[in-house]
Amino acid sequence: METGSKIQSWAPNLPKMGSGSNTFTVDDALISQGFGYFQVLVLAYAGMGWISEATEMMLLSFVGPSVQVQWNLSSHEESLITSVVFVGMLIGAYSWGIVSDNYGRRVGFLFTAIVTSGAGLLSAFAPNYISLLLLRFVVGIGLGGGPVLASWFLEFVPAPNRGTWMVIFQGFWTIGTILEASLAWAVMPKLGWRWLLVFSSIPSFLLLLFYRIVPESPRYLCMKGRTSEAMHILEKMARTNRATLPPGVLVSDIRTELNENPNPSESTNLINVQDKKTKVVDEVEPKTGGISAVAKLLSPELIRSTLLLWITFFGNAFSYYGIVLLTSELSGGSSNCASESIISHSVGSSLYKNVFISSFAEVPGLLLSATIVDRLGRKLSMSAMLFISCAFLLPLVVEQNEAITTVFLFGARVCISGSFNIVYVYAPEIYPTSFRTTGVGTASSVGRIGGMLCPLVAVALVHGCHQTIALLLFELVLFLSGMAVIFFPLETSGKGLADSVSSMK
Repeated sequence: METGSKIQSWAPNLPKMGSGSNTFTVDDALISQGFGYFQVLVLAYAGMGWISEATEMMLLSFVGPSVQVQWNLSSHEESLITSVVFVGMLIGAYSWGIVSDNYGRRVGFLFTAIVTSGAGLLSAFAPNYISLLLLRFVVGIGLGGGPVLASWFLEFVPAPNRGTWMVIFQGFWTIGTILEASLAWAVMPKLGWRWLLVFSSIPSFLLLLFYRIVPESPRYLCMKGRTSEAMHILEKMARTNRATLPPGVLVSDIRTELNENPNPSESTNLINVQDKKTKVVDEVEPKTGGISAVAKLLSPELIRSTLLLWITFFGNAFSYYGIVLLTSELSGGSSNCASESIISHSVGSSLYKNVFISSFAEVPGLLLSATIVDRLGRKLSMSAMLFISCAFLLPLVVEQNEAITTVFLFGARVCISGSFNIVYVYAPEIYPTSFRTTGVGTASSVGRIGGMLCPLVAVALVHGCHQTIALLLFELVLFLSGMAVIFFPLETSGKGLADSVSSMK
């Protein structure tokens, strides 16, 4: 929870309301309340969505090898089971971002939950390889809505410790990976991959179960000119947190025209002001989509940040999923080069044990990123973790035994998961509310390209007995990602969120 001293020490960095001013922004309202019980409930719901995405992604490490053996698939056909999910996520991340910016965050993650839960459950009954590919592709489209939940949660968090709370939110991904590894270990040997798909769809159904009580983002509502609805949610938040809102009229940092009482009472709140016919007119951003959305992201003010963010997302996704898949492919030790020995080993108990152990690497990654993200800033934290992950993978270029391989993969996963946590903190902060989820969704789509190419390129190289080339490829991608982070023009730590491009200047 935010302490009074922390709020006061950060308050000078807020846009001043000034003496005699009777307006406040969503940032002011969040700072006045701190992180309370209301935000905890929002965190729990968004976290369930993140668990859902993690379980659906992690199960690919187990389903692919089992389906390959059962249906006598080639290595290329096995890789496609993973790749089609990323193709779907590429489409979904961009599409759901536009939907949520135009029609609301709630609408965005409602449809993603419906698509993910429905297709995830149906894929357990896939009668053949082609139907499984099609259903996992649809699951990927639903999973592409993950950035919507991240942006939604971000917009409820006060700025002073926003980085820490966003990393805690990312911790639900860690919970999901450990849950899925445990589930696979318990379910796969006895019940098989179909039951694993059934159980893994449950978190998405829970999102639908509690959807009716989920609030819309007040920052989104305010940006759209629906200030009375935004104020209703902020008042409910204040009651739940047992806090008070700043006096006056709620406004967005998009241009406003105010017709108000120049001498409001200190106890005045927006409900009373609105009853007196106070007129608040916000400049509402027009709906965007397609080429116009991309054009905004590539505008002169944002093009550098956008392109560097795309490189960083690509590198993080390629490396993260590569390290996860390498844990499966190298689970028998790096001497197991022939594809037949890899296949026979990958469906054994060693796979479940190694993936389960490596999943716990995300716990120290989470703790480390939570500790440094606000202290060192987003840029330094991300670049350091990417370069250290690069260093952990370097010894694996030379053949090592299974224990050493597992240790180095563990260390690399600590750092790449920490970097991935922070990039999901940073990405929503560099875009304004008017197209925040479009920006994050587009960047996430580029990341999905990295995830899609990873099993087709890197893991295929391992199958083809080219482990050294595969690892050098990871080294190059990690290094270039770290360099991209260094050249980001903005450090967002401790800064309020902007509602429009003009307010970012």
